[in-house]
Amino acid sequence: MDRLESMEVFVKAVDLGSFAAAAAALDLSGPMVGKHVRFLEERLGMRLINRTTRRQSLTDFGRAYYERCRIVLAEAQAADALAADQLSEPRGKLRVTMPAHFGRHCVTPILLELARRYPTLELDLSLSDRFADLVEDGFDLAIRTGALDDRAGIIARRVARQRMIVCASPTYIERFGQPLRLEDIAGQQTLIYRRLDHVLQPWLFPRDDGSVAEVAPAGRLRLDDLDAIADAATEGMGLAWLPCWLVRQRIEAGTLVRLLPDQPDYLYDCHALWPQTPHLPLKVRLAIDALAAGLPRLMR
Repeated sequence: MDRLESMEVFVKAVDLGSFAAAAAALDLSGPMVGKHVRFLEERLGMRLINRTTRRQSLTDFGRAYYERCRIVLAEAQAADALAADQLSEPRGKLRVTMPAHFGRHCVTPILLELARRYPTLELDLSLSDRFADLVEDGFDLAIRTGALDDRAGIIARRVARQRMIVCASPTYIERFGQPLRLEDIAGQQTLIYRRLDHVLQPWLFPRDDGSVAEVAPAGRLRLDDLDAIADAATEGMGLAWLPCWLVRQRIEAGTLVRLLPDQPDYLYDCHALWPQTPHLPLKVRLAIDALAAGLPRLMR
């Protein structure tokens, strides 16, 4: 007899409390249910169920074996679902939370292209700098930038790295001079990024020894939107520490100038996070793969 099938019959008999109920649920005869259970007992050399004419009860070994069977059957179902995914298209709602600015400019275009390719896929996108809880808020996927909290039950995959640079407008440089070293930033007007949690983001720079230098920006302008910081820098209001992809066109057009040419750029990690599960749904897996393929091209 097939061992997995016999395990399924055994688990169903335990769950429903009798051979007769299991037989009805599985469209088998009562004697066939008993045959599956006896097959397992003979194969194991151990009794699983104590049976009388009025009731049945699990043996101590049967109780432990029952728990193991449930795990084995769940893994087998997940494996079958994985194979079925290969023959199907992603469908249903994909809920994703992401930082507002990075999500709008980088993540959303990739996911929209994914939705164009798969008409049965629905998107529910939340663009907010608030850190949502994946499980409590019901999200399938989260995009995070920067350092991650170590949370149990959450899987993370790095999908890109943002290259951070210091820049300023030609008018600012003409008026206040061009800083060439980290030490030159002190005393300059800087544009400060303030997150929604009111934490001020330090500027980070890699050192030769592998450590990271932190520079606390000082200035009179604080903004919680990176586009607004880029606009203010273009208007000559101060130095800005921004992702290279965000200001690339302005640098090429000459409205912003990249500073500290000899200073290595800090690489800001971008991760995709999802709840740990025995079987990752096809829609989530395809979204992660699309982001891992598409985002690095935008970051170059």
